[in-house]
Amino acid sequence: MFSYKIFYASVLTVLFYLGLSSFTPVNPGGYVINTIVLDAGHGGKDPGAGNGREKKFALDITLKVGQKIKENFPDVRVIYTRDKDVFVPLHERAAIANRNKADLFISIHCNANTKSHVKGTETYVMGLHKTQDNLDLAKKENNVILLEEDYKKTYKGFNPESPLAHIMLANYQHAFMTQSTNFAAKVEKHFSNVGGIRSRGVKQAGFLVIWETTMPSVLIETGYLSNAEDSRVLATEKGREEIADAIFKAFEEYKK
Repeated sequence: MFSYKIFYASVLTVLFYLGLSSFTPVNPGGYVINTIVLDAGHGGKDPGAGNGREKKFALDITLKVGQKIKENFPDVRVIYTRDKDVFVPLHERAAIANRNKADLFISIHCNANTKSHVKGTETYVMGLHKTQDNLDLAKKENNVILLEEDYKKTYKGFNPESPLAHIMLANYQHAFMTQSTNFAAKVEKHFSNVGGIRSRGVKQAGFLVIWETTMPSVLIETGYLSNAEDSRVLATEKGREEIADAIFKAFEEYKK
């Protein structure tokens, strides 16, 4: 039986996506990526893994990815959470992406393990166990907009007191998860072509830096500094260039 309630909710969901998403629709089923935020993990007083090698290698790879995007997609605004060896709090990294209404957030790291035989790349998306937490937090925080003047105009009609609005918000959360996984799979696919590195696939976790973002987001572990083979690749200019190129190719494919 046809349900007008389901139809009405579906229509409003579509309007919600068009009104509140940071994506800019250009045709049915297609979106423009206007802004990307690249986050080099650790930095400054936070050395990361490998006695400071992580913060150094992560920054170098991040800057290489950014440069490739700028050269090939001059219409895309590239923002770095850090472009030198400084400490940036986790919440501020996510806040930078949120303030700039980014369409994609990429956090780049190196890994480590007490077992030296563990090797390979991993790309993480927000864990499913965190999506409900994220939604609950959003529902709680969204009530703050009621204190603002003209909040209905500012937030394009979004009403945090409406149960239907939060059904749409749940769909919005799911969209982030779907897009994040889509991009993560592309990253790991291209990593499989990097010499000396193997892909460990797409995984889920509740990393704070991607939990607090309001756009598709991934955290990339580019290899284990505790593993001799991975460490050799990451320590070379050629290795980091290949890793950066793989991330760029994933972005290029995702953007298309």
